Amino acid sequence: MAMGNGVAASLIACALVLAACGPLPAKLVREAATAQAKITFDMSKLDADGLYGPPDGKRALSYEYCIPANPEAASQVKSIDPSAEVYPGSRGRIGCSSDEYLIVGNTSQPHYRSTLMRLAGLDTIERIDEFFGE
Repeated sequence: MAMGNGVAASLIACALVLAACGPLPAKLVREAATAQAKITFDMSKLDADGLYGPPDGKRALSYEYCIPANPEAASQVKSIDPSAEVYPGSRGRIGCSSDEYLIVGNTSQPHYRSTLMRLAGLDTIERIDEFFGE
């Protein structure tokens, strides 16, 4: 995964602030790093509103991921990500299997970064890729 300088700088800044508050449990640090690694696109290109592009043409970034094909998993991700749309039977570019649902969401929402990190922290999600809607 390519991590932009902005993301790396943000992670370092967060680590320094948290370190000033006291030691972090190693497990928490590992979980955050694992979640970040699941997001395969560069979030540093997004502004505070979750948009990217030229000033006169900003747009949200759409992303896709696979979850187990069951209503409980779909309900769980929809409770975390209000933009999540479930596409049963679709493989997407990410290549969901026949026993998985394709989920597509976008960054045009408040707290999009924490939403993505919460999704990436789920054991049922292997990776989150940028969605191109082709």
